[in-house]
Amino acid sequence: MRPSGQFSLLAQRRFGPFFWTQFFGAFNDNVFKTALLTIITYDALRWTSIDVGLLNNLIPGLFILPFVLFSALSGQLADKFDKARMARFVKLLEIGIMGVAAYGWMTHSLWILVTAVVGMGLHSTLFGPVKYAYLPQHLHTAELTGGNGMVEMGTFVGILLGEVLGAVLVVQKPWGLELIAGSTLAFALIGWVASRAIPPTPAPAPDLQINWNPWRETLRNLRFSHRNRTVFLAMLGNSWFWFYGAIVLAQFPVYARDYLHGDHSVFVLLLTVFSFGIGAGSLLCERLSRGRVEIGLVPLGAIGLSVFGFDLFLASIGYSNTGLVHMGGFVAQHGSLRILLDCLLIGVFGGLYIVPLFALIQTRCDRQHVSRTIAGMNILNALFMVAAALLAMVLLKMGSSIPQIFMVTAVLNALVAAAIFVAVPEFWSRFVAWLPGW
Repeated sequence: MRPSGQFSLLAQRRFGPFFWTQFFGAFNDNVFKTALLTIITYDALRWTSIDVGLLNNLIPGLFILPFVLFSALSGQLADKFDKARMARFVKLLEIGIMGVAAYGWMTHSLWILVTAVVGMGLHSTLFGPVKYAYLPQHLHTAELTGGNGMVEMGTFVGILLGEVLGAVLVVQKPWGLELIAGSTLAFALIGWVASRAIPPTPAPAPDLQINWNPWRETLRNLRFSHRNRTVFLAMLGNSWFWFYGAIVLAQFPVYARDYLHGDHSVFVLLLTVFSFGIGAGSLLCERLSRGRVEIGLVPLGAIGLSVFGFDLFLASIGYSNTGLVHMGGFVAQHGSLRILLDCLLIGVFGGLYIVPLFALIQTRCDRQHVSRTIAGMNILNALFMVAAALLAMVLLKMGSSIPQIFMVTAVLNALVAAAIFVAVPEFWSRFVAWLPGW
């Protein structure tokens, strides 16, 4: 990697402290959520009499709820106030929420922990617009693709490591709950320490009058973004990726158990391979874009998402093992490497798809409206993820298998991508112009 590459940003104050602040936020979210879901699943009787399946769907939904209710407000706050100060405030809020959660762990109070889940959803909602609007204020245009790639890589690595650590720590006897309570509070403190080094990031609209009506502000943001057709369609394309990712990842636990006949380690392997792919694809964007915001990578990413999503369907119906296997046993099965390769490449092409879309939105929307644009997109993301869950439920109710859900998602992705590229021909023309150099 050349010295001016994306990894060199980590050593610079304008990026390094921000990167670690957002990394530990994503990491801690998932340590806490996964620990809670794990303890509910494997030790439910000591915590609640409510159906475990209901709770396993309710808790992620409650985490997403603040994105719908408070994204409009968070976008306004990030445009009105210095983003470094906003980041430090959000990290202090996280420390408080993890303090409440620690009390819930120690008292075995499920509903205090569920309240903390909503609190962490609020924490992520407030930080989201800061996270993506910060970059164009501190990075040059030629650095935006690499910077966004680093952030996406850090987010998915943080999610993966958080899920693994949360699941491992909480079942340690006899100190699992204490370990989770103490570690999540410690990680929140580390995030706050990192945020204190973020350089000043002046507000682009300090005189903005806050609109406290979330519905009216959301509609106003979306109407404003709609004026710029390319930016608005990029927002929809971004939300579609979250639809695709949500519907595929939600199937992995049952897919690993009932179709691959694997134990929990096989599910972890699928998630690890997918997350590694996202991180690799996100980092690869900087190299493939040749130092500019290259939206020609978006069609490449969309093609890969459909091709390897469809091949995952084909590989799944060709998998013949029926005996229970652990991770090593699964890898030894005929057809398993093809399934893992499909999961890896779905992640890689997902990174190639999403990173240029973020860079396009950051560079082409109104400079005074970046945070509110990101906030509007976060609401769309949440709605698309809800739609993904509903579609999966309908397909399963109609008798579709999980491999068939992968196939339907891949076909839908091709149709949605084609619609976006027809509406904004620039995506396709840039792809055609980019190809000869590779």
